[in-house]
Amino acid sequence: MDFTLSEEHKMLQTMVRDFANDKLAPVADELDRKQEFAWDNFKMMAEMELLGLGIPPEYGGSGGDELSIAIAVEEIARACASTADIVDAHLCLCAAPIYRFGTEEQKQKFLPALVKGEKVGAHAITESEAGSDVSRVQMTAVKDGDSYILNGTKIFITNGDVCNVVLVFATIPELGERGMTAFLVEAGTPGYSKGKKYDKLGMRAATNADQVFEDCRVSAANRLGEEGRGMRLFLETIDHGRIGIGAQALGITKAALERAVDYAKQRQQFGAPIASYQAIGWRLADIFTELEAARLLLYQAAWLADNGQPFRTQAAMAKVYATELAMRATTLGIQVFGGYGYMMDSPMQRYFRDAKLTEIYEGTSEVQRMIISGALFR
Repeated sequence: MDFTLSEEHKMLQTMVRDFANDKLAPVADELDRKQEFAWDNFKMMAEMELLGLGIPPEYGGSGGDELSIAIAVEEIARACASTADIVDAHLCLCAAPIYRFGTEEQKQKFLPALVKGEKVGAHAITESEAGSDVSRVQMTAVKDGDSYILNGTKIFITNGDVCNVVLVFATIPELGERGMTAFLVEAGTPGYSKGKKYDKLGMRAATNADQVFEDCRVSAANRLGEEGRGMRLFLETIDHGRIGIGAQALGITKAALERAVDYAKQRQQFGAPIASYQAIGWRLADIFTELEAARLLLYQAAWLADNGQPFRTQAAMAKVYATELAMRATTLGIQVFGGYGYMMDSPMQRYFRDAKLTEIYEGTSEVQRMIISGALFR
């Protein structure tokens, strides 16, 4: 059993870490305050070919595997979790499923522009009555000749105010309960518009907006996968996505831990650095230990995915453990900083706000435990 990263993975990790430290970290607080899509970061990542990880070169991608994506996302999130969220929605939830499920024509049409950053991708399944229970999707797709007429509204969609391509899920009524089907809808399509933009608690530079479809005609050539296969496509996509969310949580935890350790070493109370007190030092040691454990869980899930083995349960374990760790770590980080940690010019408050979202999207912690307990008791 070899726990050593390959030379290619080490090189990727170093490259992304240096980029994140130099370019992403210095602007993260400003982007959070402005709550605007991180265009400059997006364009720089495209230039570095990070938006093409996991996509083969014949479609403009940079190759790599699931572990490559996890490594890159962790380093990006350590500097700016909003930017990591943008990557997840664009790459893991839009470009990657086009590569996995698309026809050759769809791959050639959509992937080169997505991996070059010429277009922004998004993934739209959530509705007002379909959150954790995606089987309740009410958006409809009615067949009309060689097209489908889409009607419905999607909410909370990451990259939703700027996306050019959105992977959207709708139900074909005549197929009944097994009618969910996936479609690729392009900006400018009549009947498709961007709706309400949200004021979020965290990851504020990964902007969210509703997607509105009113008698939106989409060619059958833009259907992703077969009719009635949307649920399978969604579940497989979200399994991969949960590895990415776990990686985001690792990055946030690492950032919070590093800041807390640095502060604890220099902050003096009662004549000694607060790191010398067990009340602080031991709790930070626990976070350090759990961070290593979470990374091993995540790498295991990525390895299984890369080797064609079942990984849904391991991805759920990695996500729930890593994301709940991120909340514990950032809560402790604020405590270590004391009054300073509660101020809005402290880095800890951003880590804390960003961490909370990782427990919610792409399957809440409760949903992950449903998956894990299902594997345990089946």
